[in-house]
Amino acid sequence: MLAGDLRSRGFDVITTREPGGTPLGRRLREAFLETEETVAPIAELLLFAADRAQHVELLIKPALDDGRIVISDRYADATAAYQGAGRGFPEQTVSEIIYLATGGLKPDLTLFFDIAVERALARTNSRDESGEAKNRMDLETAHFYSNVRAAYLQIAANEPGRFKIIDANGSIDEIHKKVAASISEFLETTVTA
Repeated sequence: MLAGDLRSRGFDVITTREPGGTPLGRRLREAFLETEETVAPIAELLLFAADRAQHVELLIKPALDDGRIVISDRYADATAAYQGAGRGFPEQTVSEIIYLATGGLKPDLTLFFDIAVERALARTNSRDESGEAKNRMDLETAHFYSNVRAAYLQIAANEPGRFKIIDANGSIDEIHKKVAASISEFLETTVTA
């Protein structure tokens, strides 16, 4: 929805996701998220880093060099939250791996869709009823997701100029209106700056 809005305003936009934004990333996503075998936490951390390195070098940097806007569903903050806080890796280790994978490339703006863990889990569980496939990350505990949410909120507190928290408790249309308002505000300050 955001990409469509931006395109209608004349912006050249590319959408992507992590993991899975490149052909290699799609194979890594399938191998990692759709496996039923236990994945060692260090393997998880390094697989996401490998996907991100490929993603940055072959998709994100070239798109930015061409003057395009890149909208990515997840990026390096996800590793800090999921593997750092969720899996318990030391912050310094995670930061070094993120830097290695990204070369220090950070988003100009990050939107965090904040929702209470219990409500998020209820939405995830409703996928069963709709027939939407779950992946192995959907099977994590409420404690895991509480740690992840707390990590995202801490990142937002540490980097308020880059991070915007979006209340994700409403409908898709309500959430999109909040996103559109945040993006408009960001573009106004960026274009005039």
